Amino acid sequence: MLRSKKVMAIAGAISTALLVIGGSIVATSSASAASLPKVPMAKSVGKGEGALNIIIWAGYAENGSSDKKVDWVTPFTKATGCKVNAKVGNTSDEMVTLMKSGGYDGVSASGDATNRLIYGGVVAPVNTALVPSYADISPFLKNKSWNSAGGQMYGIPHGWGANVLAYNSAKVKPAPTSWGSVFDPKSPYAGKITAYDSPIYIADAALYLMKSQPKLGIKNPYALDATQFNAAVALLKGQKKLVGEYWSDASKSIQSFESGNTLLGTAWQYNVNVLTGDKKITVGSVLPKEGSTGWSDTWMIAAKAAHPNCMYKWMEWIASPKVNSQVAEWFGESPSNAKACNFTADKTFCATFHATDATYAKNIYYWTTPTATCLDGRTVACKDYAAWTQAWTAIKG
Repeated sequence: MLRSKKVMAIAGAISTALLVIGGSIVATSSASAASLPKVPMAKSVGKGEGALNIIIWAGYAENGSSDKKVDWVTPFTKATGCKVNAKVGNTSDEMVTLMKSGGYDGVSASGDATNRLIYGGVVAPVNTALVPSYADISPFLKNKSWNSAGGQMYGIPHGWGANVLAYNSAKVKPAPTSWGSVFDPKSPYAGKITAYDSPIYIADAALYLMKSQPKLGIKNPYALDATQFNAAVALLKGQKKLVGEYWSDASKSIQSFESGNTLLGTAWQYNVNVLTGDKKITVGSVLPKEGSTGWSDTWMIAAKAAHPNCMYKWMEWIASPKVNSQVAEWFGESPSNAKACNFTADKTFCATFHATDATYAKNIYYWTTPTATCLDGRTVACKDYAAWTQAWTAIKG
């Protein structure tokens, strides 16, 4: 259940903006040209093995410890006998590292991690026939570059949404409307600005430049040639002087806002929901005029899962309408299952988040792994994720 309907009202008021200013990311990774690892796909689902070890984004496997009324893990264990051990992955890079280490049955991966897991042979193709609720997943989330390869699904879509600009509405006035507010060298909030701690954040700078400096010719914030990339890196090096804290742990981001150390910066809607529910500060959120990066998350099963039956049971559970609605409202994202809209506590939730709006969904710049082969179709060389990672280290000093 969403912790505050005020957040929904804010999101509803500004949601139209993204529809007309975003851009679709549909090109596949250059990894698609490589051979897919031969990983077997399950043919049936048997009795649960009694345990399930998964890597999650914070808020994706609630067991009542955050809020006694928010618990879809305990009912799952009672129904299947699979005891859930959830490990929060703070970034996509951390999730990839954890999955490669072994010991986990699955992961809720975002688009900047999925292809690395697929082509690294870390995850297995998913037999969607074994997940009945897959039939009700919105069609525009199926067979995309971040959840499939070679015409085969490698996961079950979970939820999707946009990254937002959050701000302390009592102290940040007027309310921000542009990402320029976090890049302005003369910002009155210098030292109180926060930014997401990941190489993928370079795309946020690229998105801002795409709109503010059109002569750079950026068409896709994940497809940057040397000139475009250097401009984004320079912008972020300048921003470092303004940043008080970089965050990758949602709980630390929330604490920083509540302590007053942060007044303004990028956030997930989940962070905003918790802040609004805690009522320690007044917080607002906006989808800026330039548009936003975002995510479309996918449940993937490990190639060497020790508890494959429990993982398949979990994928069905999390994709089922009622549970999918619970996760979506708690986290603050669009559910993947179209029928989830029949179970939301807030009956305006799906309309506010454009849950079944395929046109809107195309207009978010979803996290995508940058590759040397430009994702926007150009024949020039683009900077790959390794270059992004190296640059991010230099940006932070």
